Amino acid sequence: MIKNWESRGDGKFNESQFAAIGENVIFEDGTRVFHPESIELGSNIYVGHNTILQAYYKNRMTIGDNAFIGPNCFFHSGGGITIGNNVGIAANTAILTSVHEETDLDTPISFNPIVFSEVVIEDNVHIGIGTTILPGVRIGEGAQIGAGAVVTRNIPKFAVAVGVPAKVIRIRS
Repeated sequence: MIKNWESRGDGKFNESQFAAIGENVIFEDGTRVFHPESIELGSNIYVGHNTILQAYYKNRMTIGDNAFIGPNCFFHSGGGITIGNNVGIAANTAILTSVHEETDLDTPISFNPIVFSEVVIEDNVHIGIGTTILPGVRIGEGAQIGAGAVVTRNIPKFAVAVGVPAKVIRIRS
């Protein structure tokens, strides 16, 4: 089976293309944005070098106020991404909102249908360096995710979660 691939463009953008953008939003060199018309940004946001914000023609990527996004992050919001206020996301973090559904074992997985599922990161969350967040996950308010974690399921409020797959090791009080 041959797929007809096509370019998604070079990712160059200007602030007027966003669905909404607040004050004091900093994009470092090398940041690429695809479908900025599907992205809503609050105020006081830092986006580190070489980060890719891969929005989609449907669903939204929404990032609240006072967010820090480290360098080399990859956010794919085909299923939608909501990031709350006062969220810190360290370098090399990936947020994914789609997966290929394995419906036909005779077909390579990459050619099976895509299923979309929103990721929600509530207020005051800290995501450690090199974390991967998979489709359909909700990370509760005030949670901390340890470096290198792979988050495959919901994380409750004020939890500390680490590992692959991420497991809650304690609830902060």
